[in-house]
Amino acid sequence: MKCPRCEEALPTILCEECGKGIPERSRFCCWCGSPVRAKDEEADLSERVLCSDGSCIGVINETGVCNICGKPRAEGTA
Repeated sequence: MKCPRCEEALPTILCEECGKGIPERSRFCCWCGSPVRAKDEEADLSERVLCSDGSCIGVINETGVCNICGKPRAEGTA
């Protein structure tokens, strides 16, 4: 499957319902409309570290910064 804008090849997965190729991080199949189950759907959310900025909804990623605002993890947070 190619990107409609830049013609670059998109990484694809197969739809579990119809078997056709769909873009890798799709939520629904673009051919049959079936919902796509994420591989990490049952992730343990108790291990996440929330952003220390009180108005941000992000979480601290593996590089130590918030995935939304980019603010680094505050000292003293796990």
